[in-house]
Amino acid sequence: MKTAFLFPGQGAQHVGMGKDICEAFDSASDLFDRAEAATGLPIKVLCFEGPEDKLNSTDIAQPAIFTVSAAMLQVMKDTVGEDAICPEYMGGLSLGEYTALYAAGAMDFETGVKLVARRGELMQKAATSVPSSMVSIIGLDEPKAQELCDAARGDGILTCANFNCPGQIVVTGTIDACKQVEEMAEQFGAKAAIPIKVAGAFHSEIMIPAAEELGKTFDEITLKDPGVCVVSNVDAQPYSGAGEIKDKLLAQLTCSVRWQQCMEYLLAQGVEKFYEIGPGKVLAGLMRRVHRRADFTSVNSCEVIEKIAEAK
Repeated sequence: MKTAFLFPGQGAQHVGMGKDICEAFDSASDLFDRAEAATGLPIKVLCFEGPEDKLNSTDIAQPAIFTVSAAMLQVMKDTVGEDAICPEYMGGLSLGEYTALYAAGAMDFETGVKLVARRGELMQKAATSVPSSMVSIIGLDEPKAQELCDAARGDGILTCANFNCPGQIVVTGTIDACKQVEEMAEQFGAKAAIPIKVAGAFHSEIMIPAAEELGKTFDEITLKDPGVCVVSNVDAQPYSGAGEIKDKLLAQLTCSVRWQQCMEYLLAQGVEKFYEIGPGKVLAGLMRRVHRRADFTSVNSCEVIEKIAEAK
């Protein structure tokens, strides 16, 4: 049975995440300590106690989710056995792609957590410099969503940011364009247009300054070929080696995230078992819309990990 490890992106965070594994496993606590040392952020307090508005900030949420996901992965290995579950594929939603590349051996933990902390900081800065937002459009396919963006854009910026699953596409752009798309969505056949509480227009040209600055950080680090096949968000294809990582991760900031297509690629490769490793169960919900009967486990607590170990 082919297996894939998947890692969540921003939006999966919640106050209390990772506390149970940190208290129960020294290996998890060690990763939290290393994350705090690398970033200078009080990640334990923010994850375990909040406050929620601080944890939800892009510059905090990204290194926090990365740390919790990495800790969950380590505890899963410690409990179930390093060789008990060997994935053929890995992937992650937006931020989660960094976690996938870390898990596949393309970067060490300190490099990964510092990289995502810098990414979050730069994305927050770019978003707040241009009043912008994101809107989830329910019930349209890609051509119709593109048509809606073209009609609602006006003089602003408006583009498809996330192809999450059939019938759910997130659009992103300047505030006035996002308001217009909310008003016009029904005319194009959408069932709903739901504003998303985010700092601004991620995965759009508004993130170009963030991509330019993050590129300088990439120039200072060393990346390795992934030891496991990692599927990229921007084209739903596997990385061929370390040489592609910088360009694809920078493109991810300004281009659409094709999560639905990533899952369809994995299913086409014969993947039958999926583990979502990290806080929440957002990816499980999206997968139900892609393939309702997929064998999918959200690894987000000690309890879940213990059940996996008992079944092995």
